[in-house]
Formats: sequence, structure tokens, C-alpha cells
Amino acid sequence: MSLTDIKNRIAAAETRFGRAEGSISLIAVSKVQPNDRVESVLKEGHRIFGENRVQEAAGKWPEFRNTYDGIELHLLGPLQTNKTRQAMELFDYFHTLDRLKLAKRIAAMRDELGRCPKLFIQVNTGNEAQKAGVSPEETDSFVEECRALDLPVIGLMCIPPVDEEPSAHFALLSGLAERNGLAELSMGMSSDFECAIEQGATFVRVGSAIFGERVAPKA
Repeated sequence: MSLTDIKNRIAAAETRFGRAEGSISLIAVSKVQPNDRVESVLKEGHRIFGENRVQEAAGKWPEFRNTYDGIELHLLGPLQTNKTRQAMELFDYFHTLDRLKLAKRIAAMRDELGRCPKLFIQVNTGNEAQKAGVSPEETDSFVEECRALDLPVIGLMCIPPVDEEPSAHFALLSGLAERNGLAELSMGMSSDFECAIEQGATFVRVGSAIFGERVAPKA
């Protein structure tokens, strides 16, 4: 599959589900992808990318940004508080805000740096013990805590359990966002982004369907 194929499927889903044309942002998930694959997508004109690790992004994107204008970079993986400054200097969006300690650290760095990425709160819709994110029951209070810190929280993000139907999780996230007056929803990946669009996604995260299977990092 190609970038064009994915964009065509997104456009078709927008039409099919009554979404406005061009209302879905495609994040090309470039984590653990060789630079030549990433550059081929850049050469096609795409500019919205997602990475999971701050260190990997730091070794990849400054050079690309020197060559290509208009790159928008999204942090999709968990963020350690000790990497907050570096992440805020690299990324335009964080999708994994999941605890008050991190929110306070982001607020402190915002005051120091004079800028802040746009933020999604990660919700653990399946209440999975091994997965990050606030529980659905804690989402309302955590949104309020982040707003009290004057953080630019724009939406919610989720990764449904792999063995469950994703639509119920997408619908849950959509309802939580609506209840809290949040306009953006980061949900849907290569296997289920059309279902996510049906349930209100505004950002979908697609990696292997664009780049091919990930290349394992060298030991």
C-alpha cells in the first residue's frame, strides 16, 4: 500500500461517514523506519509524522527540518519527565499526557521555554494494567487539573486493546471528549483507521501501511 492509497481511503471514509472533506489529519508513523523510507514520504509532499521515542526523533528530524519546510512532528510514545525539555524542543504535539507529574513538568518547561506543544490526554479505555493512560473514570478530573495549569489540551487519544472490537473504545473516547469540550480525537491505526473516522477521529496514526513493516533497531 502507498501513501496515496491511504489518503484516498481517508477521503472515501470522510465522504462515507459524513465528515468534512480534509478534516482528518494523517500522521505517518515513522518510528523505527530507515531514513530513506521517511525521506521518500517527505518527497511525496507529506509533512505530518509521528515518533515514539524522543532520542530517535532527535537523531532524525533536525536534519530533515533543515531540508524540508513545514514538518509537523507528533510524539506518540510515553514521555519520561526527564526528557520533557528535549521533547518540547522537538515536537509540535504530544499524544501521551497521562499523569499529573508530567503535566506539571510540561507547565514548568512551558514557562521556561515560552512555548508548548499541543497536548492530547491518553485514555486507557480498556483499563489495561500494562498500558499507560488515565482511566475513563479519571478523565474528567484530569482534564480539569491540566486546564488549571493552563495547558493547551486539545483532545484525547487511545489505543484500544488488541483483542477487542475497537469501535466501542473509539465511541467511548469520543463521548469523553465531547463531555469535556475537546474537539480533537487521536485514534485509529493501520488496521482500524476507517472505523475511527466513523466514530469521530480527527487524527489517525498510520505506519506500516505507508512505510512497510518496521525495521528492528540494531542491538
